[in-house]
Amino acid sequence: MPSKPNTPEPPRRAPERIRSTADLRAFQRLMMQAVTRPLAPGAKSQRRWSDGRKAEEVVGSFAKANDRLSALERIEIYNRMYWFRTLDSLHEDLPGLRAVLGEKKFARLIETYLAKEPSRSFTLRDLPARLEKFIRAHPKLTAPHTALAADMAAFEWAQIECFDGGALPPATPDDLADAPPAKLQLGLQPQIKLLALRYPVDDYAIAVKRGASRADASNAVDGRARKTPRRPAVKRPAPARTWLAIHRHEGVIYYKRLEAPAHRILTALRDGKPLARAVTAAGPRVKPEQVRTWFANWMRLGWFYAKTHERGCATAYRPSKRGDGD
Repeated sequence: MPSKPNTPEPPRRAPERIRSTADLRAFQRLMMQAVTRPLAPGAKSQRRWSDGRKAEEVVGSFAKANDRLSALERIEIYNRMYWFRTLDSLHEDLPGLRAVLGEKKFARLIETYLAKEPSRSFTLRDLPARLEKFIRAHPKLTAPHTALAADMAAFEWAQIECFDGGALPPATPDDLADAPPAKLQLGLQPQIKLLALRYPVDDYAIAVKRGASRADASNAVDGRARKTPRRPAVKRPAPARTWLAIHRHEGVIYYKRLEAPAHRILTALRDGKPLARAVTAAGPRVKPEQVRTWFANWMRLGWFYAKTHERGCATAYRPSKRGDGD
């Protein structure tokens, strides 16, 4: 994958011989640039380098032609593999965003995103990490649904983070019994992601998922090949403030609606506030009975860990599937 920001620019040509680690790094940067450059129309490698030189000349400094392919055509195989795999990964991970934008606009968005914000990670899992911020910074790519698209990108990325998120031993009543209330601290499990959104994207995502399932089922008729029918579009949601917790329970990813005060409590705990201060963040209108009900539910789901466990190792967990909202 491309290197992190602030690394040296690739050289104009590959070193003639690798005499040092610096030469090796320069060669690697140049080859990576060749492999990850955006494709030209027709899914071909660009025939001109970024500075206007013939791409064949640059690629020829580190690759050789054979009896069937030129140097550029050989590198083009890897250039296409890189782009097809990264685009396919985002296509799979972002079904809600695809539904919001439609396939053509979605394709244009992610191609532009990858060209301007190339991967900085060794894993495809991290590709959507900066997509929400990118959408907000480039609203023309998603207009007139920019706010909804940004919320959906945040929602789908939160599920990916939760899917791989660590977990610590859940807090028990015994962990809470001996600590003074004013100093009691609970940590929010690392896998839980909190979202404050302008659209009810959770309901929309469920509707999109169910619509896709019905369309897939409709194709299995008599075992005969037939054209895939156009899926009926799911109506985009109207704006409505929505607070969510993305969490993992018994091996399944869920998204749970929260009331705004409950979201404020959890956010305060996530940010390291003592329990007493976190509860105060809910606001004066919240009744103690509400808080007790929320905490009983959250404790049952294992959302908290005692701060005494914080220095232990958070274990990565691989759940079996993603669930709908609860």
